[in-house]
Amino acid sequence: MPAKLAPSILSADFARLADEAARVSGVADLLHVDVMDNHFVPNLTLGPVVVEALHRSTALPLDLHLMIEDPDRWAPGYVEVGASLVTFHVEAANDPVQTARAIRAAGGRAGLALKPGTPLAPYTEILNEFDMVLVMTVEPGFGGQAFIAEMLPKVAEARRAIAALDLDIWLEVDGGINADTAARCAEAGADVFVAGNAVFHADDPAAAGAAIKAAAARALAAV
Repeated sequence: MPAKLAPSILSADFARLADEAARVSGVADLLHVDVMDNHFVPNLTLGPVVVEALHRSTALPLDLHLMIEDPDRWAPGYVEVGASLVTFHVEAANDPVQTARAIRAAGGRAGLALKPGTPLAPYTEILNEFDMVLVMTVEPGFGGQAFIAEMLPKVAEARRAIAALDLDIWLEVDGGINADTAARCAEAGADVFVAGNAVFHADDPAAAGAAIKAAAARALAAV
């Protein structure tokens, strides 16, 4: 599967989100949107109104990352306002299978997110209910954190589980991603790369994104 780049608007200028999305539209495959509620994580970002506005202002598919309590209740509604893919944290869900099915029933793709301290093994038997697994390579909540290299074996474990089950799902990484760490994650089996500061804090976000995507693609080709 080719490498996919999902620039994170958490690092963009929130006063100019449409313009920021346009700056990466030529290189991005998805636009990563972090929704935080100041309960599940200690940060507050945006909600359905902003997601709907983004959907109207960009042709990029919205890759929504819910870092909220009670995703079972809220996740399907984000599909209705324009998200193409809605990923929620298994740590916050009461019924992850039912929530994934509700997202799919609403017309979206469902993703399962795991914090760094959450093991994958208890959830391998439900991976077939999802379209993507997100392995967090930092603690969720804030951009600009340093990549946790100890998550690489977990990425590799997720890739083995996906292959063993013969599933056609994406494996995403998020946190501290730049050209170097994207390549390392690709070597471990990731194919979707969320990058925030490394893209939007660069002088040329499109060129920075292209460099990250190219580094990941080279590593994937060598695997």
